[in-house]
Amino acid sequence: MIKKRVNRPSLFYSLADMLDQRHELYLLADKIDWGRFDDAFTPLYSKDMGAPAKDIRLMCGLLILKHVRNLSDESVVEQWSENAYYQYFCGMDMFSPCRPCSSTELVEFRKRIGESGVELILAESIRVNDDHDDDDTFKTGIIDSTVQEKNVTYPTDAKLLKKVIEKIKKIVAAEGLPMRRSYKRKLKAVYRDQRFRNHPKNHRKAKKADRELRTIAGRLLRELQRNLKGNHDYDEQISIFTRVLNQKKHDKDKVYSIHEPEVQCISKGKEHKKYEFGNKVSVVRSLGGLILGALSFRNEYDGHTIGQSLDQVKRLTGRTLKRLAGDRGYRGKKQVDGTRILIPDIPKATDSYYKKRKKHDLFCKRAGIEPTIGHLKSDFRLGRNFYKGVFGDNINIMLAAAAYNFKRAMRLLLHLIQAIEFCMENLILPVATQAV
Repeated sequence: MIKKRVNRPSLFYSLADMLDQRHELYLLADKIDWGRFDDAFTPLYSKDMGAPAKDIRLMCGLLILKHVRNLSDESVVEQWSENAYYQYFCGMDMFSPCRPCSSTELVEFRKRIGESGVELILAESIRVNDDHDDDDTFKTGIIDSTVQEKNVTYPTDAKLLKKVIEKIKKIVAAEGLPMRRSYKRKLKAVYRDQRFRNHPKNHRKAKKADRELRTIAGRLLRELQRNLKGNHDYDEQISIFTRVLNQKKHDKDKVYSIHEPEVQCISKGKEHKKYEFGNKVSVVRSLGGLILGALSFRNEYDGHTIGQSLDQVKRLTGRTLKRLAGDRGYRGKKQVDGTRILIPDIPKATDSYYKKRKKHDLFCKRAGIEPTIGHLKSDFRLGRNFYKGVFGDNINIMLAAAAYNFKRAMRLLLHLIQAIEFCMENLILPVATQAV
C-alpha cells in the first residue's frame, strides 16, 4: 500500500536552511522532477492492501545515490543516516539519525519498477542535462560496446565440479536423503592432487585428479536423482549440474557459473584480459559527453545491436540521431532507420580536403567514448555487476549510465554557480570601489 508522505516543517529550523545551497547534491535535488517518478510508480502499489510502503522519492533517491557514489545497498542505507545532504536529496525536511529502510527493500523496489522504471530514471538523467546542450548534441551520436562482467570467479572445470558436489550435499542434507558414500576422505586427496597443476611434475597427477572428481560428481548426481524420485523441486538445479558434467572444451553455450548460468564468455581482443565473463552492453553517447542510451545484450555481433540502441535513444530523448559513429566492429551497416552509420575507412578519392578533415575530426571525437566507458566501470558500478540474473544485467547498465549523467549535471550546475559568483564579484566590487 502506498502512503503519501506529509511534510511537517519545523517551527525552529529546516534541513534546507542548515545546508550549503551551492552543494552539488543540493542543486541536483532541486533540478530533478521527482513528480515524474511518483506518477509512474504509484500505480504499481495497492491503494488498500498491505503495510504502508516507503516514499517513492526516498527509494528513487537511494537508488540514484547508490550508483552516483559507488556504494552497495547496505552502505547507502547506512550512510544515509549520517549524511544530511543524502537526506535532503531524498526529500527529507528534518535530519533523521535512523536508517530509512532495510537494504532488502531496495532489492524489492528494483523488482517492482522493473526495466521500464529504471529506463525512466535514465530518461530523467538525460532531461536534467538538456539545458546545457544545444540541438546539435542530439544529431550525432557515438556508439561502442563493452563487457559488463558478472560477479563470478574465473571458471575452471575443477571449480565447477567442486561446486556441484557441494550443492548436491546441501540438497541431500536439506531433504534428509540417504547417501551411500560421502567421499569425504577421497575428495581431500583429490583436491590435494589438483594443487600446483602448472608445475611440470604435477601436470599428469592433476589431470588424473580432474577425471576422478568428475566421476565422483557423476555418481553423487545419479544417486541424488534416484533418491528424489517424484520430487521436482530441484529439476532446474539438476539440469545445470548435468550440463556441467557433460560439457566439453569446445562446446557452445557452456555453463561458467552454477548460480549465474546465463554468463557468457566474451573475448574482446584485450591483451591484458583475454576472456571476460558476463554479457555485452552497448553505450550511445553524444559529442558533448551525455549518454543517450545504454542497453544490455548477451553476446551479439556489434552491428546487430545498433537497431535496438537507436530505438532506446528515441524512447528516451524523443529524437532521432542523424549520424552514428562507431569503430570497425560495426562493419556491415550503412544505414539503420534513417540514421547513417559511419566507421573509420580509407578516404574516397572524390572527397575534398574539407570532407576528409571533417571525418577525421569526427573519429577523433569518437575515441572519447572509451574514457566514458572507463568511468562507468570504475566509478558507477559497471566494472562488476552484483545484480542477479538477466534482469540484473539489464538494469545495472542503465543505472550506471543514469549515474554518469547525474554526475555530469552536478558538475555543470556547480560550475554555473561558481561562474555567477565570479561575475557578481567582478561587477559589484569595482562599482563599490568607485563609490567610495
